[in-house]
Amino acid sequence: MEELTSRRKRLVLAVLCATMFMAMLDNVIVNNALPRIGQQLHAGVSGLQWVVEGYSLVYAALLLTGGTLGDRYGRRRVFLTGLALFTAGSAAAALSGSIGLLIAARMLQGLGAALLTPGSLSILRHVFTDERERARAVGLWSGVSALGLTIGPVLGGPLVDAFGWASVFWVNVPIGVAGLLLAARVLPEFAGRARRVDLPGQSLSVLGFGALVYALVEGPARGWTDVRVLTLAAVAAAALSVFVAVELRTPEPMLDLRFFRDPALSGAAVSGFMISFGMFGASFFLPLLMQDVMGWAPSGAGLAGLPMTAMIAVAAPLSAALTARLGPRIPLVTGLVLCATALGGLSFYGQHARYLEYLWVLLAMGIGMGMSFTPVSVMVMKRVPLAQAGMASATLNMLRELGGVVGVAALGAVLSSRLAATLSGSLDRLDVAPETRHTIATSAVGTGADGTRALPASVQAAVDTAFVDGLHLALRCGGAAMAAAAVLVAVLLRPTANRATAPAGEAPQITHKSRLLGSSWSAHSPGMNGSSKE
Repeated sequence: MEELTSRRKRLVLAVLCATMFMAMLDNVIVNNALPRIGQQLHAGVSGLQWVVEGYSLVYAALLLTGGTLGDRYGRRRVFLTGLALFTAGSAAAALSGSIGLLIAARMLQGLGAALLTPGSLSILRHVFTDERERARAVGLWSGVSALGLTIGPVLGGPLVDAFGWASVFWVNVPIGVAGLLLAARVLPEFAGRARRVDLPGQSLSVLGFGALVYALVEGPARGWTDVRVLTLAAVAAAALSVFVAVELRTPEPMLDLRFFRDPALSGAAVSGFMISFGMFGASFFLPLLMQDVMGWAPSGAGLAGLPMTAMIAVAAPLSAALTARLGPRIPLVTGLVLCATALGGLSFYGQHARYLEYLWVLLAMGIGMGMSFTPVSVMVMKRVPLAQAGMASATLNMLRELGGVVGVAALGAVLSSRLAATLSGSLDRLDVAPETRHTIATSAVGTGADGTRALPASVQAAVDTAFVDGLHLALRCGGAAMAAAAVLVAVLLRPTANRATAPAGEAPQITHKSRLLGSSWSAHSPGMNGSSKE
């Protein structure tokens, strides 16, 4: 690869940070716009879930293909293609006049993000060959990515209040165009070893994950015994089982499952998945609670997240320093425990809670998220051979995105099911006729609290109470899952467990680097100085 000047390296880092910030931002910036989208495009909770899931599902399902295409056709070329598609999808989303068109545009955004994301970390690894320089670059890149996930609600609320819901998509267009122009000038072109596209694996993963998410999103509305829901759940189980079998047998899999023989990489995967599971799930429903039930304006609900954003900015560099000194175990486990505590704590506050009462929850959530992002990226950089960096980065990004998809779908299913059960009992006590009771319950699950505002005050109060009850149960389930993940990660990353097992043909490189975990983790460790240059 060509030698790059310091100025050009800084420009490359700026492009990669800006585009990753935009891709991560789009996971969550839409959340504070959801109530307005629901009102103006006449969408219910399940439709709004698909506005979020359409992006995340395509993003997660095609990340591995994006990494493979980058290896085969050049990471710069695929990165630029992804950025162009993402920008076009953002413009299409802003112009959408129906919920169906909006979901389709979000899927186009997800396709673009899936192409540009895997190459981002791989380009960083090639451009910054000095270990100290690379560590700083990765720390900044990880911090900016994490910041995108938390500043989204803060930025989205005021934009919606001032310019309408479409503005949360228009904001991407000038950033995308500027990024394209700069990236075309400064990004170097390089490719890893040419790999064939794993079409069977790709098809099975899209079918399996798509069917799973559809069943989880539609189950509460249609009923868990609905033929379509049961059929899709069975399709998901079969497709994902076959996917695993195919990936274990194919010579060049899109997902090399042998990576997970390394306990450290397994710990990184669990951490990334579960952080997204809990935090994406919570961030989807909190704007609905704050705006539809508590009556907050979008800007107020967005600005309420500023403390969390500030804590991420503080915790991300602290996490990088702790990882360099002590290894990833302490920051990752601490981050998961803090996030689990925050989700569980939030479940004790309802529609009449005062902001200062649950401010500590936002602070803990921000610190937990900030502690969790950098160690995952560092482990990929240090433990995976350079030729497979694209696949490894795509794998962990896919699991992170998939965690968000499953989090929104699964916690949404918990919320909707509990809402329906609680509301049915409340309406029975209010002596509402059975046929009317069913209609109200269906409307509440389908359109949320805002969709029942025309009902009598007593019935509306019952809907709000049922929504909060369902949200509390969902938050507790998310917190319990993250607490269990913290225990698992602590076990996987214990120093005696970290003898890495590499994919076939790469064992010496990964095993050699496995000594970097635990007490030997350091930028000055033997074998890390220049060992990853092509």
